[in-house]
Amino acid sequence: MSEYSAALDNTNDAEQSRTANPAMTVQYALRRRTALERFVKRSIDVVAAAMVLVLGFPFFLAIALLIKITSRGPVFFIQNRIGEDGGEFALFKFRTMRPNSDDTLHREFTRNFIQGRLPETPLDDGNVTTYKMVDDPRITAVGRFLRKTSLDELPQFINILKGEMTIVGPRPPLPYEYECYDEWHKLRLKVRPGLTGLWQVSGRSTVPFHEMVAMDIYYIERWSLLLDLKIMLRTVPVMLGGTGGV
Repeated sequence: MSEYSAALDNTNDAEQSRTANPAMTVQYALRRRTALERFVKRSIDVVAAAMVLVLGFPFFLAIALLIKITSRGPVFFIQNRIGEDGGEFALFKFRTMRPNSDDTLHREFTRNFIQGRLPETPLDDGNVTTYKMVDDPRITAVGRFLRKTSLDELPQFINILKGEMTIVGPRPPLPYEYECYDEWHKLRLKVRPGLTGLWQVSGRSTVPFHEMVAMDIYYIERWSLLLDLKIMLRTVPVMLGGTGGV
């Protein structure tokens, strides 16, 4: 846990880099990655994604059946997201919302979240706040559980296998989120987006937007295969505990 606590404590490092010249520090970090490191990272992605999709097929099928028998609509939800260097791709998720749900509320929520105008919502214990829509009327009962445990994200191993995503990296935003970004925010997408990342294991929806971006830049600047491994190992208990995934 110390690695992630240190990352949170050192988000000021990313803020200082942003003030100095964030684009330069990110570009330097990307140039520092060797061809071998890139090859190993991609190889891990391909092998892990293939194993999860093959060995986890019965589990995927069980989730699909649960979605199908509890609500009308397709099993999968396909959504355009922004990937590396601002390119769009179709992201796969298990459907957690009712079909044809209006996204007006989420658009407004996202705009306020990015601009830092979102009021902090206390969680049940009153000691932790969340920056996530609570009691979203669009989400089904099964969908709420899938979101809390991040199981709705499992189909993204298809995106990983296709090379559109990686296991560890910044989360890909929606196009209307990306439109609200300042230029320094876009630096978080100078790498391939990930299924999990430093933000997910360091508070997730309890982290304000500027800290999320700072952590993504921190990750890019200090990336290593060892850091990826540590984040992956931290992801499973976070999923099981539903931390920040309200």
